[in-house]
Amino acid sequence: MAITYTISAIAEITGGKLMAESAQAGKVIEHLLTDSRKLVYAPSTLFFALPGLRRNGEDYIEELYDRGVRNFVVAETSQVTRTDASYIMVSHPLEALQRLAAFHRQQFDIPVIAIAGSNGKTIVKEWLYQLLQKGFNIVRSPKSYNSQVGVPLSVWQMNETHNLAIFEAGISRHGEMKKLQQVIRPTIGIFTHLGEAHSENFSNREEKAAEKIKLFAGASWVIANGDDEIVRTAFSKEKLPAVFYGTSANDAIRILSVEKRTADTRLQLVVTDNQKASLKSEGAIELLIPFTDDASVENCITCLCVLIKLGYTPPVIAERMQTLQQVSMRLEMKQGINNCTVINDSYVADPDSLRIALDFLQQVQQHPRRTVILSDLAETGRAEAELYPAIAALLTQKQIHRVIGVGPHISRYRRVLEAACEKADFFPTTEELIHHIHNLRFSNEAILIKGARSFGFERVSSLLEQKTHQTVLEVNLSAISHNIKQFQQLLRPQTKVMAMVKAFSYGSGSFEIANILQLSKVDYLAVAYTDEGVELRKAGIHLPIMVMNPEENSFAAMTEHYLEPEIFSFNMLYSLLSFLQKEGLQHYPVHIKVDTGMHRLGFELPEMEKLGQLLTESSVFNVQSVFSHLAGSEEEDLDYFTQQQADLFVTACNILQDRLSYPFLRHLSNSAAILRHPSLQFDMVRLGIGMYGINSTGVKNIELKEAAVLKTTIAQIKKIPAGDTVGYSRQGQLHRESAIATIRIGYADGYRRAFGNGVGRVLIKGYPAPVTGNIAMDMTMVDITGIADVSENDEVIIFGEGLSVEQLAQWAGTIPYEIMTGISQRVQRVYYEE
Repeated sequence: MAITYTISAIAEITGGKLMAESAQAGKVIEHLLTDSRKLVYAPSTLFFALPGLRRNGEDYIEELYDRGVRNFVVAETSQVTRTDASYIMVSHPLEALQRLAAFHRQQFDIPVIAIAGSNGKTIVKEWLYQLLQKGFNIVRSPKSYNSQVGVPLSVWQMNETHNLAIFEAGISRHGEMKKLQQVIRPTIGIFTHLGEAHSENFSNREEKAAEKIKLFAGASWVIANGDDEIVRTAFSKEKLPAVFYGTSANDAIRILSVEKRTADTRLQLVVTDNQKASLKSEGAIELLIPFTDDASVENCITCLCVLIKLGYTPPVIAERMQTLQQVSMRLEMKQGINNCTVINDSYVADPDSLRIALDFLQQVQQHPRRTVILSDLAETGRAEAELYPAIAALLTQKQIHRVIGVGPHISRYRRVLEAACEKADFFPTTEELIHHIHNLRFSNEAILIKGARSFGFERVSSLLEQKTHQTVLEVNLSAISHNIKQFQQLLRPQTKVMAMVKAFSYGSGSFEIANILQLSKVDYLAVAYTDEGVELRKAGIHLPIMVMNPEENSFAAMTEHYLEPEIFSFNMLYSLLSFLQKEGLQHYPVHIKVDTGMHRLGFELPEMEKLGQLLTESSVFNVQSVFSHLAGSEEEDLDYFTQQQADLFVTACNILQDRLSYPFLRHLSNSAAILRHPSLQFDMVRLGIGMYGINSTGVKNIELKEAAVLKTTIAQIKKIPAGDTVGYSRQGQLHRESAIATIRIGYADGYRRAFGNGVGRVLIKGYPAPVTGNIAMDMTMVDITGIADVSENDEVIIFGEGLSVEQLAQWAGTIPYEIMTGISQRVQRVYYEE
C-alpha cells in the first residue's frame, strides 16, 4: 500500500505549526521542492523555503504561488500573506526537511547502501546500479545529490516498489555526517577513496575520515580500503564492522594482482581464510574489468567486494563486471543541424534520470520547441501500465512539444504519449528511426536524446549534431554556477551582480551562458553591442541588459527589445534623446559612464554639472546606474590609483544624485576588485572573467573552478630523425630523433602563433608536450618524445585542468581575456552540467 502524507501529517512530523484552512489540511503531498526552477507538479508540491547566504527561499514564494504551489514550509519568523495557501511554520526549514525524510526512511525495511568518501561516490553508486538492477528494483540518489539538502530529497523517492536503496553522502565540515546518517540509516556501508576534496574545514585526513565514517553507525557491514592506514585506524577506533579489501593477508578480500593491459585490467583476488565464515563467496576470483585508470580500478574493486558480500558467485561477478559502462557525469549540449540544440544523454534510461534531463532541457530557452527522443525504459520495477502514463504526465508538465519513442514497449503506449504532446512518432528499433530520421524534419528546436545503452542512441546523436572539426571548447555550466556563488559570498547581501556576457561571453557562447546566469539569479547582464542583446532577447533572456557600445543605427532594435544603453558622451546623449523623443518614449532606462582615469570612454568630472542639468531637464531618460572602469584593480602597485578613481567616482555620483530626484545604482568593481577591494562594492559589481574560474589577482580567499577546457585530437604521429626540421620556414630544429604529433588546431582556431617554437605546451596523457616549429593555420606540431602509449586521435588539452588560461597568457605575453575571446567561432562549443 502506498505511503501518503497530508500537509497536516507533515506539520506533525516536522514539529511545525500549520496555518491553513481546514479544507487544505488534508491535501496529499507527493513532491518536495527546494529549488523554484525545478517545479514539476504544483498541486501536490511542498516548497521548503531554505535560507541562503545571499537569497532566501522565501523570496520565491510569490513566484511559486503564481505557478500554482499552495504548500510551503517557512521559518516561524516569516510573514504569511496568502489565506488560501498552507504554511508550516518551523524553527529551521532545513531541519524540518531532514526530519521529514528521516521519518519517511523509517517506513521501509529494505537494504539501504550508503556511500561516503572523498572521490568516486557517484561512480560507485551508478556502477552498483548497473550491476544489481537485474535482481533489484533500486532507488538511488539522482546525480550527485549528496548534500544536507540532496540526501533528504533522495530518500523521499523511496516507495513500496523498491527493494534496495543506494544513497551517497557528502560533507564539508564537522557535524554534518551525523545528520545525514539519521536520514539514511544505512544497513550497508561503502567507504570510497579518501582524498583531498573538501578538506578546507578539517585539519588533517584523520579528522576528515573520522567525520565521514559517522555515516555507518548501525550498519551491518562496511566495505573499505584496508591499504589506507588512516581509514583502517578510523574504523578500528569506532569499532565499525569493516570488510577491508587490500594487499594484506589480514584483509577480508585480498588483492593478489592488478595487471593493466591495453584496454582492460586483469584482477586476481581471494577471500582470505580468516574471513570465509562471514563472507558468502570463497576461494580465488579472477576477472577482467573494462578500465585501466587507477580511479576506475579502485572503484571496480569496491563494487565487486559488494557483490561478493551479497553472495554472488565468481562467474556471475566476472560476467557482470565486464558489462560495466563508463558513467557519464554530465549532460552535454551541442550545436545541432538546422539551428537545433542537441542534449545527449544516451547512456541510461530510467524515470529519475529522465526527470533530471528534462530539467536541463527546460533551461534551453533559445528555441520555441522541445523534442524528446526516448527509448523503452526497462527493468524499472514498475508495471508498464503505470510507468508510461507517468512519463506522459511528466512530458506534459515539462511542456514537451514532440516525443519520438523507440522500442516495442514504449510504442504500445503511443496513445497515452500522443495525448501528452503536440506530436508523437514511434519506431520499433533504433535502425528504423535512423532510416526515417530525415523525414522528421528537425529545425529550430531543442532535442533531448535519452535512451538505454542497448539502443545505441549515440548513432542518433551523431546524425543530429552539427558536423565540426575535432577541436572543441567544453564549458562547464555547473562550474560557472559555482563560481558565481563563490563571488556572491564575498558581497554584502544588498549588493547586486551585473554579469558581463560581451564578446560572445568571453568566447564561451552567449545564449547558454546567459541562460545559466538567469537561473543563478544575477541582477543584470551587459553586452558590448546591441545585436548581442537582441540575440539574447530572442533566446528567452528577460534580465535587464546594458549595452556598452550602442550605435546610433541600432537605437530602433535596442528600444524594440528593451535594451538599456550606456551613455558616455554628450554627442551620444543628444542622439539618443532625439531618437527617443521622436518615438515618444519616456523614462527610458540608461546607464551613465564616468571616466575616472581609464581615459577610454565616459564623462569627465568637470562635465558632471552640465550632464546633471540635461538629465533633469527632460523626462525622456531614467538613469538606472552610474559606473566607471578601474584601470589597475588587479595590481597592488596601482592600489593608490584605484583609490583615486574611487574618490573621483564618489564625487561624480554625488553631483548627479544632487540633481536627480530618484536614486540610481552605483558600480565600479570588476572581478579583480571584488577580490582585492571589498570596500568598493557600492550597489552593484560587474562579474566577468571570474565566472570562468580565472583569478589573476593572486588572492586566495575564493575557491574557483575552471569552467572552460579547450581540447583537440592528434591527427598523425611521425618519427623524425635528428637534424631534420618541422613546420614552415624550417623553424622547428630537431637535435635528437623525435616523436612529433600533429594536432588539429591552428591560428585560425585562436591558437596564437606566439606559442610556436617551444614557447607553448599542450597536455597529452597528462604530460606537457612542447610546440615544435611555427604554428600553421589549421595544425600545430608538438614533441611527444618520452610520453608513453600515445596514439593518433588521442585527446590533447590546450587549456583546462592542469594547464590554465593564465599560463597560456603568460607564455604569449598577453592577458587571459585575449586568450578566451580569441577562440574562433569555428571551434565547437559543448555545454554540460555535472
